[in-house]
Amino acid sequence: MIDREGIEQRWYLDGSKRDERGRRIFAASEARAAGYGGVVAVSEITGLARSTIGRGLKDLDGPRLRGRVRREGGGGQLLSERDPTLLTDLERLVEPATRGDPERPLLWVSKSLAKLASALGEMGHRVSPNSVRKLLNTLGFSRQSNRKADEGSRHPDRNAQFEHISARVMAAQSAGDPVISVDTKKEELIGTFRNGGTDYRPKGNPQRVNVHDFEDKTLGKVTPYGVYDVAADEGWVSVGITADTAAFAVQSIRTWLDRMGRCRYPEARELTITADCGGSNGARVRLWKLELQKLADDSGLIIHVHHYPPGTSKWNKIEHRLFCHITQNWRGRPLTDRAAVVELIGATTTTTGLKVECALDTKTYQKGIKVCDAEMASLKITGGEFHPEWNYTISPRHPEL
Repeated sequence: MIDREGIEQRWYLDGSKRDERGRRIFAASEARAAGYGGVVAVSEITGLARSTIGRGLKDLDGPRLRGRVRREGGGGQLLSERDPTLLTDLERLVEPATRGDPERPLLWVSKSLAKLASALGEMGHRVSPNSVRKLLNTLGFSRQSNRKADEGSRHPDRNAQFEHISARVMAAQSAGDPVISVDTKKEELIGTFRNGGTDYRPKGNPQRVNVHDFEDKTLGKVTPYGVYDVAADEGWVSVGITADTAAFAVQSIRTWLDRMGRCRYPEARELTITADCGGSNGARVRLWKLELQKLADDSGLIIHVHHYPPGTSKWNKIEHRLFCHITQNWRGRPLTDRAAVVELIGATTTTTGLKVECALDTKTYQKGIKVCDAEMASLKITGGEFHPEWNYTISPRHPEL
């Protein structure tokens, strides 16, 4: 893969500041290092013609020349020299929308090279889109995509909660008790729909899928809910066919306990769960706590729950130890039916020994179930000393309750 961002940076910091011969040799060096498609990519980034880069490639293979490349004052006059206000007007057009005059002509349109050239033309400048590219490089601008880096407002106790969860998890593991990370994977359409990624197929014979991602009412959607055993590096995934509710989430935990948990931890008396702060297993979801109380009553386990702070779901271990591998395993493959989903999830493995089991959950889970105050009062729930809304323990109730 060609590192376009790196080439742009090196061009701006070094290549664009060289003389004519130095620029084409720089571009040729970058094109050769980039490999296949390098000439086209470097031409687009630097604004140099492909033929100029071609001459630079010949210069790289030829004898080293000394002295001036061109006599002083030779060559055409720069656009910015012929038109002194050109750079100023261009910079005003491409500055962020939150700055400058709100009546700027490109405030609400895409800043493409052609549109920039057209807008400059309306302002009295004669300039082509390719020249605009060169001028933008001179000004230090480049095309850049969004980067996921901001997590929104940070809770003041964000890091403290991470440390609290880590301490509780380590204590549970030292005692030999199970620790699970839970979450819902994104809803998936069933049918011949495009699935991200690529897969090996005979040349010229790509997998054909639907043009539009409109739900097939017959096949519907599925919602995978995952339970990841942190110590054992094992996962359980229930594939639901109705709604992602708290009842579905806790039933998935119950199924993991019956099929995998009891076998691995036969003497366990406590269970530690780490979960996101929102969704079907959210910290404020009453039904989640009610269903966990039922699980505690039925299993006899003391259940400790720890929620990650809002906006930090990516830190949940299930995301990067289970879900990412499932996505990798079915990349480029349409999820044609429910059986395919179950098989692809169950076939997920890693070099570190990840084991995944999966089954279809055909139960119907109703949305909008309300939990009254009386039901909440019946719960045997104890909030932790540190952020009790994020950290709490649910103990089994007496049989008569």
